[in-house]
Amino acid sequence: MVLPQVSERRLCRVLGQARATQRRKPVLRDDEDALTQKMIQLVATFGRYGYRRMTDLLRADGWRVNHKRVERLWRQQGLKVPKRQRKRGRIWLNDGSCVRLRAEHKNHVWSYDFVHDRTRDGKPLRFLTVLDEHTRECLAIRTGRRLKTRDVEDCLFGLFLSRGVPEHIRSDNGPEFVAKALVGWLDRLGVRTLFIEPGSPWENGYIESFNGKFRDEFLNGEVFDSLTEARVLADQWRAVYNTVRPHSALGGRPPAPEAWCSATSGLRPPAAEHQASG
Repeated sequence: MVLPQVSERRLCRVLGQARATQRRKPVLRDDEDALTQKMIQLVATFGRYGYRRMTDLLRADGWRVNHKRVERLWRQQGLKVPKRQRKRGRIWLNDGSCVRLRAEHKNHVWSYDFVHDRTRDGKPLRFLTVLDEHTRECLAIRTGRRLKTRDVEDCLFGLFLSRGVPEHIRSDNGPEFVAKALVGWLDRLGVRTLFIEPGSPWENGYIESFNGKFRDEFLNGEVFDSLTEARVLADQWRAVYNTVRPHSALGGRPPAPEAWCSATSGLRPPAAEHQASG
């Protein structure tokens, strides 16, 4: 079947398209291939980051790009953007008052909580995570089989010596946090304890959000053969989180800019190191 010859002008008029769309040829930049390769390299290293966080990493590495260009390349390569988390509302009491104390400066409000996992042999692992709510820096990850009040006190004691004493510290009502010995010790140091309402983890939103990233980007991608391995890899991930991982609430910068390390300097998440060695 021979199709009739139709002019470009008439065809565009029928389709409702501008003739310029048929004549314009896309112009690729000279650095398109290099940028794509760099982006794929970062995706292989930081597999749980979306294109916006990739844009921050590329900018930190010296690339002058915006998120639209990175998103275009992201989709061309068939990469999948991690599912977005649902929005969370403010914390309100029945009388309409907001109960969450907002951190206003460094060492104003710390928060801490436990995260649970297991080694390959099924034995329990427990991680104590400590966060500065203002800087978003992870101050410590204490790893053990069973962490008790004494372990919490030891962890805080080391942090107080190296980073100073915070004004407030927020936690849930776990027995390790509400123990009289710990609360009394903090009170003598001038640290006010902020306990959330029972069964209301959203009132400790900063540490809960951090723990979600800790599980999604680290724990879900690791199989631990021993307690020592879990400790070493958790410390490595904390270094990446503090010095490399862009944080959206900080304008795409990591929580510890004074320890800034380029994404290409060899500092990689533990899961990426295992994949590379495998």
